[in-house]
Amino acid sequence: MFQRTTLQIDKQRPIRSFVERQGRISPVHRELVAELWPQFGIPLSQQKIDGSALFGRIAPVTLEIGFGNGHSLLSLARENPQQDFIGVEVYKAGIAKLLVGIHELALTNIRIFCADAIEVLINCIHDQSLHKVQLFFPDPWPKARHHKRRIVQPAFTQLIASKLNKEGVFHMATDWHDYALQMLAVMEAQDLWVNLAGTAKFIARPASRPETKFEQRGKRLGYGVWDLVFRKNHNI
Repeated sequence: MFQRTTLQIDKQRPIRSFVERQGRISPVHRELVAELWPQFGIPLSQQKIDGSALFGRIAPVTLEIGFGNGHSLLSLARENPQQDFIGVEVYKAGIAKLLVGIHELALTNIRIFCADAIEVLINCIHDQSLHKVQLFFPDPWPKARHHKRRIVQPAFTQLIASKLNKEGVFHMATDWHDYALQMLAVMEAQDLWVNLAGTAKFIARPASRPETKFEQRGKRLGYGVWDLVFRKNHNI
């Protein structure tokens, strides 16, 4: 069907965009996924992708890192047919669900990498080519000794900035308050970014981020969710 692809970046990689997870792909969907993957999957290579060739048009491109089951990507692609979307995920059952959703909704504006997002960004994405990057509910690595594994670190955000166009936006969301504070601190420590909520503030969930069932359940139980939206600094 499809396999996670990988490239060697260097001998020591300080961060990775994922934790490998397993999940079942039903026999009913397996054949459909095998048929759809060649059409919607993007092979990982050291050649930068051409968005106009990939989608057959010139349009704003949003990259979502770690799309899980594809809920937000499907919603955004359906509601914004004038835009194109690239998802990056290694959770194969999630990729399968996204492919089934693409088929059921007859969408043409989504493409998928089954790979580490760091490798995708470095090897496959042209500088200043993205309209938006989304990072929703990344692994929080809750134990203090594991915080260094969190993906939102200065080097990662600098890489994101290099791939966004002049008006580009980086949207993050997490349900871990201490991670939200870390994200805020990392972003505001750099002149590369402007906080659209205002200095030291979080933003109310934008309509562009669909609310998940997991999030709805968490809110009923009194759990918080924090959104951060930063625009690339025009003056840099």
